[in-house]
Amino acid sequence: MTQAATVDHTLGVEPAESPLTPESWGKLGMWLFLAGDAMSFGGLLAAYGAIRYASGDWPQPSHVLGIQLTAFMTFLLICSSVTMVKGLAAIQHGDQAGLRRFLALTILGGIIFLSMQAYEWTHLIERGMRLSGNPFGASLFSTTFFCATGFHGCHVFGGVVYLTCVLVQAMRGRYSATNWNSVEIVALYWHFVDLVWILVFTFVYLV
Repeated sequence: MTQAATVDHTLGVEPAESPLTPESWGKLGMWLFLAGDAMSFGGLLAAYGAIRYASGDWPQPSHVLGIQLTAFMTFLLICSSVTMVKGLAAIQHGDQAGLRRFLALTILGGIIFLSMQAYEWTHLIERGMRLSGNPFGASLFSTTFFCATGFHGCHVFGGVVYLTCVLVQAMRGRYSATNWNSVEIVALYWHFVDLVWILVFTFVYLV
């Protein structure tokens, strides 16, 4: 304790503390990362909109893409956000088994999403939708589609790996009712990934 802090303590004055704790530093770092990532997604969607607006032969997405399949994928990600919320709430109440269960469900939702996206890509490529020579119309349609959905898919894969690491730590009993900051941070990332997919689904598949 410094001399000034000692004097303040002697006089009954609480010493000033930094508003940033180790826990809040972690959240701040994640928020900064998500802010930068949001700009990346924003740039991709803005480029998609500009290219589509300038194209004279852009195909109707609903005639090319599987809207029903992707709508189910969207619903699946929304459900995974719910299980993430339930997992965080469980550990905040000291329920370690509940945390492990809901983390596993969240990871399962992410894996199923990636599997369905792989199926969608395979189906589209088999029909001739590639990064060049697209038979469906505008040559840039497939390029922008694969870039936007692929970039998001990479984030989902990263989220699944991140959640798996947290689950491994949870199985070791690392988290408790007084130590759940890391769970909250991974939840921020996963909710961001889910929210971004809703935007991608709306702009790429529906509009």
